[in-house]
Amino acid sequence: MGTILSRIQEIASNEGITIGALERIIGASKGVLSRAINNGTDIQSKWLQIIVENYPQYSADWLLSGNGNMLKSPSSTSTPVDDRPKESAHHVAEGSHEGIPLIPLSAMAGAFTGNDDGVMEYECERYVIPAFKGADFLMPVKGDSMQPTYYSGDLVACQRVPLNDLFFQWNKTYVLDTSQGPLIKRIRRGSDEQHVLIVSDNPEYEPFELSKDQFHDVALVRGLVRLE
Repeated sequence: MGTILSRIQEIASNEGITIGALERIIGASKGVLSRAINNGTDIQSKWLQIIVENYPQYSADWLLSGNGNMLKSPSSTSTPVDDRPKESAHHVAEGSHEGIPLIPLSAMAGAFTGNDDGVMEYECERYVIPAFKGADFLMPVKGDSMQPTYYSGDLVACQRVPLNDLFFQWNKTYVLDTSQGPLIKRIRRGSDEQHVLIVSDNPEYEPFELSKDQFHDVALVRGLVRLE
């Protein structure tokens, strides 16, 4: 049956990511999971909750107790993870400056500005993505507002868009750095030149307008990524 930590390793393996990448996806500091796995120590319950929230296709009962199946039945989750096209991202050696970084949501400001300090330099794994050569960073999706296109726990490749020459491709998905934090939303034409319509793919979320001057930074979502 194994332990909770061994089941976390199974999730990472099934998703095709390293434990280090999983730490960044859930917003944990470097080593939170890997040290616990290596030392056989417990982790805080909040990390288990975040894993369940980010990967709803996995059974919480299985993760906590080992009972039942790892994956929920099709009737209990509609996440078509394997049916959606994903571009391959190849991991590069630690310390290499090749490729683009996988960053947590908390480091979004640094990713937009190209800041190489802190998390951008020594905490991030880097990947080469042949299909997305112009991408600047990878980031995890959080929440359900963009389902069924993007699910919580998905990784997307993003390309920065200069604010001084901002041009939106209508109905494309963007990451928007706002005063309320980063948003991953579809952008459509607003009521005037100063506004855009912010649209979620999940119909339970109402569209709303935002003024362009509320955007601190913008990045175009190039597509889904599968780590290798």
